[in-house]
Amino acid sequence: MIIGGVGGILVILATMLLEKLKIDDPVGAWPVHGVGGLWAGIATAIFGGYSLTTQIIGSVTIAAWAFVTCFILFSILKAMGQLRVSPEEEEVGLDLTEHGTEAYSLTGLGVLSSD
Repeated sequence: MIIGGVGGILVILATMLLEKLKIDDPVGAWPVHGVGGLWAGIATAIFGGYSLTTQIIGSVTIAAWAFVTCFILFSILKAMGQLRVSPEEEEVGLDLTEHGTEAYSLTGLGVLSSD
């Protein structure tokens, strides 16, 4: 319960940090997997009796590997023009252009007029 409680608090704090820095992470991948994963490695040392140094090195190595791999992949996709959708698709919304249905009714929320 302690590990989960601390992990939950860290995820909330990491999400708040991203919002303050104006970094878009719509699915919360970095707070959950990055920060939560780092905490899991540290918690394994604290509560499991493993070497804290080893757990930190391993956790940082995994994060660095993921960052470098994704940076290379997304750089290639950006160079190929495959990273972003067209401005028209962005305006309409990918829920409609990719899936053929409206995921969020903005008119029902009073954001857009229904005329």
